[in-house]
Amino acid sequence: VQLQASGGGLVQAGGSLRLSCAASVRTLSNVNMGWFRQAPGKEREFVAAISRSGAGTYYADSVKGRFTISRDNAKKSVLLQMSNLTPDDTAVYYCAAGVQVLSALRAEAMYRYWGQGTQVTVSS
Repeated sequence: VQLQASGGGLVQAGGSLRLSCAASVRTLSNVNMGWFRQAPGKEREFVAAISRSGAGTYYADSVKGRFTISRDNAKKSVLLQMSNLTPDDTAVYYCAAGVQVLSALRAEAMYRYWGQGTQVTVSS
């Protein structure tokens, strides 16, 4: 599985961005998908995840109500719609894929495949 994240950029606080993750995989519905981020000087943290079918979505408390994760298995892509961005959202965002059980969707170590990351910078 190869993952390619895109859509990052510079945005003002209060603005929106949509990140995309394109997957080179035979069947995207075989894997759970997640987004993580790493801010300068901080550890990588969970942002959002979506189950294989898309029926289950999970969010970090810090982004709940502002970010929406979705997937299109036919197009082999996963989206992260980010709204009402704040400077605290500044980070490199990574998409990831895994085959773990749903209870482990927030766990970074359970994701087997990772994209290269896309930079999101939110100015105040």
